[in-house]
Amino acid sequence: MTSNDPDSTQGRMAPALAALGELAEELRGNPEALLTLLRELEALHRDVQDGPFRQSLPENRQKLFTLLQGMEKNGGWPYIPRLQLRTFIDLLGQDSIDAAA
Repeated sequence: MTSNDPDSTQGRMAPALAALGELAEELRGNPEALLTLLRELEALHRDVQDGPFRQSLPENRQKLFTLLQGMEKNGGWPYIPRLQLRTFIDLLGQDSIDAAA
């Protein structure tokens, strides 16, 4: 297996992802620390997207098309959606209504 092999990449990422999952569990109940973790993960996502990923995009139109087809087939773009404050405000409003009932 080479470092470009998807299985090898998964294997190399697994320990780091497991450690991050464990950290998230340890931080359960600490929203400030979890928010910091999420911000750092989002920053890493942007760094990889804007750096190594963008620099690795094929210059050949056919290869780029093949990559896009693979992305579409396997779930699309790996975006980390940011929760919107509106969601939290709505949930807080719901809690107030439930408490009044």
